[in-house]
Amino acid sequence: MAKGTEFGNAACAKYEALLEDHLVGVLSPADARRVEAHCRNCAACRSALEQASASVRLLSLSEPSDSPSPAFTSAVMARIREVERDRAVERASFWQPLVRLGWRFAATATLALGVLIAYDAGWARHAQRSVATTRLIGVSDLFIPDPAKPPADRDEVLMMVAENNHAK
Repeated sequence: MAKGTEFGNAACAKYEALLEDHLVGVLSPADARRVEAHCRNCAACRSALEQASASVRLLSLSEPSDSPSPAFTSAVMARIREVERDRAVERASFWQPLVRLGWRFAATATLALGVLIAYDAGWARHAQRSVATTRLIGVSDLFIPDPAKPPADRDEVLMMVAENNHAK
């Protein structure tokens, strides 16, 4: 049976090959009559035969084309290589600034790491480390400042004055 396609109705699967042979004229007289009888009863096969015969007429009107020259293959391959080379250059030129930036970042990070390791290994040993002393804090220490400890800088003096004035 005929089935629909995007070009319209296709010929029946059983008669499709016979339609081509009928157009070319290679069918036996009995097969040709059978195909013609089927086309009278089947609209899909009749339509397919009309479309195929129109195509054959159009092809017969056109002139045959010349075969390509022997240099055609080498010219096409040379053009393909040229396009591939251009694409490779484009890819390389696109990523090249990012690669340079990556190398600069890696070099800077390595230099910074070297400076930190050198500081830790040599100069940090000579620096005097301040040792914090700890003592237990009592409840009275939270509300009354230590009178035996003089202020160390201007900020502590201002803090003592502010605390004394507010505690009237």
